[in-house]
Amino acid sequence: MMAIDSGAASAEHTAGQERCKARCAGQPLAAKAASGLRIPADLDSLDLVARFVLELGRQGRLSDSQTYRLRLAADELATNIVMHGYRGASGGICVDGGVEADRVWVRFHDDAPAFDPRTGMKAPDLEVPLGERSVGGLGVFLALTAVDSFDYELVAGRNVSILAIHRSEHG
Repeated sequence: MMAIDSGAASAEHTAGQERCKARCAGQPLAAKAASGLRIPADLDSLDLVARFVLELGRQGRLSDSQTYRLRLAADELATNIVMHGYRGASGGICVDGGVEADRVWVRFHDDAPAFDPRTGMKAPDLEVPLGERSVGGLGVFLALTAVDSFDYELVAGRNVSILAIHRSEHG
């Protein structure tokens, strides 16, 4: 199981948040930015997120396993924003990412009500029969334990979540 980094985002990412916010602010939904995209907060747009993450994995020369883990986490986080954040209301999600010497990262910005996905996150109790388990939380748990680090901040009323996979030769 991977560790979850609950620390604050780096100064570089904070500056990047402002660039993405400014870049996405005037764009129509489903527009592709220089290093990201802005999509409507609906299930039909999730394929765009998956393709974006797959391309980042390719650019970052992640292994198939690493790329799968990053995509799994990004899919779950984007789905969570759509289904539980906006709850059917219209809205947008700004997605950007990057390849650094030591990691590949994906950042989500959204204007849904503030929510830190780590809140109340706990490992599922595998001793409880499936039919008796409470609904919810498993996807977030799987997503956040699939990546090497996860950061969340509420910046100027916007949710900002960053997923990252450390680059290595052995993935």
